Amino acid sequence: MTSTVERARELAADAFGWEQLRHGQEDAITALAAGRDTLCVMPTAYGKSAIYQIAGMLVEGATVVVSPLIALQLDQMEGLADAPDAPEAVAVNSAQSESRNEAAWETIAVGESEFVFLAPEQLAKPEVVDQLAAVGVSLFVVDEAHCVSAWGHDFRPDYLRLGAVIDRLGHPTTLALTATGAPPVRDEIVERLGFRDPLVLTRGFDRENLWLGVTRHESDSDKREAVIEQVSAQTTPGLVYVATRRAAEEYAAALTERGLRAAAYHAGLPAKERTRVHEAFLDDELDVVAATNAFGMGIDKPNVRFVIHAAVTESLDSYYQEIGRAGRDGEPATIQLHYRAEDLGLRRFFAARHPDSELVHAIVETLRAADGPVRNADLAQTVDANPRKVSGLVGLLHDAVVVERVPAGIHLSSQFRGSADDAVDLAEAQADMRERIDESRIEMMRGYAETQGCRRQYLLGYFGETLGRPCGNCDRCDAGTSEAADVIENDPYAVQTRVRHVDWGDGVVMSTEDDRITVFFDREGYKVLARTLIADEKLLETV
Repeated sequence: MTSTVERARELAADAFGWEQLRHGQEDAITALAAGRDTLCVMPTAYGKSAIYQIAGMLVEGATVVVSPLIALQLDQMEGLADAPDAPEAVAVNSAQSESRNEAAWETIAVGESEFVFLAPEQLAKPEVVDQLAAVGVSLFVVDEAHCVSAWGHDFRPDYLRLGAVIDRLGHPTTLALTATGAPPVRDEIVERLGFRDPLVLTRGFDRENLWLGVTRHESDSDKREAVIEQVSAQTTPGLVYVATRRAAEEYAAALTERGLRAAAYHAGLPAKERTRVHEAFLDDELDVVAATNAFGMGIDKPNVRFVIHAAVTESLDSYYQEIGRAGRDGEPATIQLHYRAEDLGLRRFFAARHPDSELVHAIVETLRAADGPVRNADLAQTVDANPRKVSGLVGLLHDAVVVERVPAGIHLSSQFRGSADDAVDLAEAQADMRERIDESRIEMMRGYAETQGCRRQYLLGYFGETLGRPCGNCDRCDAGTSEAADVIENDPYAVQTRVRHVDWGDGVVMSTEDDRITVFFDREGYKVLARTLIADEKLLETV
């Protein structure tokens, strides 16, 4: 009898022309074929798409792939179309004509198409979910799954309804894919999507070909000049990440003056210009793109030789995601952060979130007056507010157990007995907690920039992985300041140990050093604790 792995290998060879599958891919495919919900945290270019492509062919019924950008959907569909003998794939989205979307539904209904690509916004429409339910979905795939996490680096409120959609479809086997996600983000993905007995796979966080460095500056002008000088001397192509739209324009202009083929990319540009820059970069018609974090998803370019940050990011999650766009061909690539401690203030400004009390009040009163669940779009129209802003506040209220999501929409939670004013207080408390966690992530970013130890060890520790010795491929190792940590026998605070703090509550150990440990606390975020203080004050107990 042919095993699942053997069948998967045959499909990989026959349908896609792949000579082999990676170990993590085979583990995930086997779990999905057995009906087990799976979360895969693997770097871009590791082959996450292959997991759902093979698994979708192994199980009967349609495979739904939720992808946040139409450009990503098109890339994935083109990959399937180019394969030797892969099944048909269709997309349903707002960029297509109504007739083309109807034709797509027809091919799905008669079983001609195995894969259907949808944006999360499409799944806000009850008629779309009803059509999928009628067809019968065997595998539900959430791409860029970190968007589910309100504490992740790229939270998108549209993703919050996916758990209810999965339930409405009878909870088909579900696969979540992301290229980045520290353990707290992974936990939130699993919880929000309603995974049952999930398999969580993490692979390939250590990108050994990336040289990691940080340069500290005292003034913004010095930093700007250093960035321009470094980029001008690098082997191209590459990326320069900045914090603001204005900085993207200014760096692009300055690099153009240096003779480089440079362009800016940010969310304020017209869609046609963003598409032009994106395609020109992929086609090697640009040497460098100066971009905000809007330039991210869908950049599958193997020969990026450098990623230079002219400003700190809000977290190591987003930093890892952005630097991961370099060196995908396995060849050496340069990663450099140009850092001013003062820049952290801008990130704190971006991290601050305070709910609109009047809007929260209006949302609660509207739900209280409704006869049943209210769709997000109808709720936004009733309270006369931006739908995305309403979705964000609904997310806060959901986490505060004021509202619940069901397939038909949103309604007040049966556990909430308070007034609209009470709901405002609960939303504010939830926002304060998120802000504390965001602040702690910024402090971890500071720690990476200012560490005297091996940068790769620090970075991997953030993601709950250990590297037993200094990497030898970062500026700290080059300078000789990295030292191998002493192994603590029977360490009670080993990585991934669950602990409880007397004041901060439950948490999980993220990384350890000789004299300190880093813990992520569910309500407070990341904290660095001295081992001597833990012992003297009896601050922690293992749970």
